Amino acid sequence: MITVLRNAEVYAPEPLGRRDVLLAGGKIAAIGRTADDSVYKTALAGELFADVEVMDAGGAILTPGFIDSHVHILGGGGEGGYRTRTPEIQLSDIVSGGITTVVGCLGTDGVSRSLASLLAKARGLEEEGITTFIYTGSYGIPVHTVTGSIQSDLLLIDKVIGVGEVAISDHRSSQPTFDDFARVVADTRVGGMLAGKAGVVNIHIGDGERRLAYLKRLVGETEIPARQVIPTHINRTKVVLDAGYEFARLGGYVDLTTSSDPEFLEEDEVKASDGLRLLLKWHIPVKQILFSSDGQGSMPIFNKQREYVGLGVGSVQSLYREVRDAVRDGLPLETALRVITANVADALKLSGKGRIAVGKDADLVVLDPETLAIRHVVAKGRLMVRDGEVLVRGTFEK
Repeated sequence: MITVLRNAEVYAPEPLGRRDVLLAGGKIAAIGRTADDSVYKTALAGELFADVEVMDAGGAILTPGFIDSHVHILGGGGEGGYRTRTPEIQLSDIVSGGITTVVGCLGTDGVSRSLASLLAKARGLEEEGITTFIYTGSYGIPVHTVTGSIQSDLLLIDKVIGVGEVAISDHRSSQPTFDDFARVVADTRVGGMLAGKAGVVNIHIGDGERRLAYLKRLVGETEIPARQVIPTHINRTKVVLDAGYEFARLGGYVDLTTSSDPEFLEEDEVKASDGLRLLLKWHIPVKQILFSSDGQGSMPIFNKQREYVGLGVGSVQSLYREVRDAVRDGLPLETALRVITANVADALKLSGKGRIAVGKDADLVVLDPETLAIRHVVAKGRLMVRDGEVLVRGTFEK
């Protein structure tokens, strides 16, 4: 099947203007100016060999598919006992949020939720139509792995791209020493180099007083580059965000979590879109800033009186919500889009993802030019959402 998206206002994520985009074999095969009709003619030339579908975007915005680098695809939670374990994610939840690539991880519970199950879930989602990767390990150090070592997991398991989410500065962490922590990062870096992968450590930052102290020591006392670790949840409080700013000044990435309830933020919590604007105001280069959802983690629910009424599930759809809020608050679309597209692809060394360019994977999102609502979603060349309606659902979804 050959698909031509005509008359699209392309943000790659940088603005390219009005273009036609040709998709073939799950890849972006050609990009041309609408006026010269070259892409359309190329598609028609292939009619002898394949069906050609033409979709007129009518001036709608075309962006790369979104990448969510921190999702509890098996479910998360559990800190309040067995009944507080959240359910597995479903395909429709992912694609309806414009997400075409996810990285699955374990959290506090690395016992009843196993890495083997995480890997199987990731492979299942891939079979259903999106791209998936995973982190090996969970909150604790020593890191539990599938094959017996971090480096072996990275070398022998295609979907493993790093370690995480390792918890520090949190009462739920394993309270590792700095040397233990540095050794994990070093092993992950070398394993990534040998496997041609990112080899990053995704780090859960709690609200403990040490905050990002281990990360700053890592940069100051070892030869490991700052970008080998990705601290997440740095917008959990203003104080943690300040610490994230200091780490970013050393050249590191910082990751803001989107799945909080914007109407009932925790005390001193910073909304992800606000955190993005603050970091840019503080002159942190946008290429060092990422968003992730922490999707399927447990989160508290409050009523209008701000009274706790139960537990809910963090939504991956919050990922794009915060990007759209940032644009509504005045950030250029091309700047806001980077934190869920090109920046994540660069940080995780996902060479086929995050950009609209010839040879990249055909992962695309079409946005309404007025409201910025998601109209269509394409994953690996397959139309998953049309006019806001999910076309492709998971195997066991109704």
